[in-house]
Amino acid sequence: MTDKADDVVKQGREAFEKCRDAENHNRTTALEDIKFAKLAEQWPSQIKESRRKSKRPCLTINKLPAFIRQVVNDSRQNKPSIKVRPVDSGADIKTADIISGLIRNIEYTSSADVAYDTAIECAVAGGFGYIRVGMDYSFDDAFDMDISIDRVLNPFSVYGDPHSTSPDGSDWDVGFVVDRLSKNQFEKKYKGKANVDFDSDAWSDVGEDWLNDEGVLVAEWWTREEVEREICLLSDGRVFGKDQLETDPDITLGVQTGVLEVVDNRTAKSYQVKQVIMSGVDVLEENDWPGRFIPIVPVYGDEFSVQGKRYFRSLINPAKDAQRMFNYWRTTSTELVALAPRVPWIGPKGAFDSDIERWQSANVENHSFLEYDDKGAPPQRQPLDTGVAAGALQEALNASDDMKAIIGLYDASLGARSNETSGVAINARQREGDISTFHFIDNLSRAIRHVGKIVIDLIPHVYDSARVVRVIGEDDKEEAVQINQPVQAQDDDGNPMQQQVGVDDQGNPIMEPVMAIHDLTAGKYDLTVETGPSYTTRRAEAADQMIELLRAFPAAAPVIGDLLAKNLDWPGADEISRRLEKMNPANQQGIPPEIMQQMEAGYKRIQELEAELKTLKGDQSVDVANTQIKQFDAETKRMKVQSDIGMDLLNKAMEPTTEPVEFPGQ
Repeated sequence: MTDKADDVVKQGREAFEKCRDAENHNRTTALEDIKFAKLAEQWPSQIKESRRKSKRPCLTINKLPAFIRQVVNDSRQNKPSIKVRPVDSGADIKTADIISGLIRNIEYTSSADVAYDTAIECAVAGGFGYIRVGMDYSFDDAFDMDISIDRVLNPFSVYGDPHSTSPDGSDWDVGFVVDRLSKNQFEKKYKGKANVDFDSDAWSDVGEDWLNDEGVLVAEWWTREEVEREICLLSDGRVFGKDQLETDPDITLGVQTGVLEVVDNRTAKSYQVKQVIMSGVDVLEENDWPGRFIPIVPVYGDEFSVQGKRYFRSLINPAKDAQRMFNYWRTTSTELVALAPRVPWIGPKGAFDSDIERWQSANVENHSFLEYDDKGAPPQRQPLDTGVAAGALQEALNASDDMKAIIGLYDASLGARSNETSGVAINARQREGDISTFHFIDNLSRAIRHVGKIVIDLIPHVYDSARVVRVIGEDDKEEAVQINQPVQAQDDDGNPMQQQVGVDDQGNPIMEPVMAIHDLTAGKYDLTVETGPSYTTRRAEAADQMIELLRAFPAAAPVIGDLLAKNLDWPGADEISRRLEKMNPANQQGIPPEIMQQMEAGYKRIQELEAELKTLKGDQSVDVANTQIKQFDAETKRMKVQSDIGMDLLNKAMEPTTEPVEFPGQ
């Protein structure tokens, strides 16, 4: 290994120690919380061992997973969605919509919902979780790259920047993702690239963090450094780095021919991100990352700072003592009942002699009859003393209520019957529970917003050539879109757009297609994250509310019937929607068909009468025919005026108004 590589490894080990020491208190608490809630390790080991030796019960009735699932599943039902918006003059709304659809496709192909769900579950159960953004080839036999959003199953494999203060990790300048391989796995994977002689002096000084009986620690060491680069403003308004001007042949040619001109330049600050994959003694791989953020995003739980030290706590951390009390009192009540002596029978001496065997087994078996000596009173059973067990059960109920009060989730939120009786009271208590735990869901939204920023930052570097990408709309409809190349523009209905560029010799207009280009490498884009029900859930709710609207206002059925059918999940609902859309009065334009037929018949009759006039020259009937034509023409014009008035009234009826509209004939 060279001296330079040796220095890199040494710096990496020192950086890892700083990250590890800074997070040690949070990681220790998180591991305890996860084992406590998920693995039900809720009894201290000394007490559990002592009770085991004395053969006393040690019960664990774990109520905490229900609280965790309540918050996590609430997040699953209200998926945050990323919406991209244009920022500068080089961006446009249509391209922003394409980027939004591209991000939805990235989320779909990489199962980003699993990454989000895993991260918030780790945050709720342990205090922190993580999401990763990666890049890989789109197919095994392709050269195009795609972006992916990956889950981090083990949150303890990530070490963040000890100096970070941001809630989403956007200010991370260092980070580690570690994985421990067995010695055989390490040797097989890195043979020829690394020192696999674990008895050598190189491995003797690395410490147990990097090499122990469990295997070898392999770490991704991410670093981000601030750098300066020169940028240039061209005469067409575009901004490029000076290195791009020197390497891009099209820009270089434009500058040389005078088509483009550099009008200004300045030094700008940027970031350079690197990834070093290392063991304790070797640099295994080095990579430059094209983005300006470390592609690891934390999802924090309950965050607070004390004297400059950040703490991350889970949802259930303050409720652990209440859970221990619940376990103890339920165990105590069970022990009191189980260890209490069987209630004996008491009678005079000799009362049991007549059937001694049945009386001896009366406490463990059910006999159809028991005989006694009738010389004395019949045997009587002693009453059971349940006072101590009842007290233990009451304390268990108190501990259960303590857990709900500490976490902020009550019976109404957990779906259990409570003392609320009205729907308003139940909804208010459920809302109270949602508010008390909303900071976990809000922290996930912040993390997803940073994930979106990382993806937007990578898109110009990954999708930088002419290609066809799949985009997914908010309604989950898929579409193939050409990017970074001219395509014919379309209107809102999806029809190709054309523009007139002149006229031919006969006066006919000359039309040419309107071209557009969706350049993902140009312009600045920002994003927002919206949290709410999924599109499928909102569509079902919209259908229910439309049905209620039609019940209250049946006259609206012709106007919104097609929209209602579109939101239903019936087979053939789309076809029903299309047919109703054609019948919708709001889509009827021009003169109604029946009036148009009457007008066409009238004009046709006028033409016939005019033709008869030409053949009746000098005839006395000409005046009569001419009079008939004028009368019919007047009647036809009257019909047209009436139809125009009817159309005006029909258009007014389609507009929102509080005044009644009267149609002809009412």
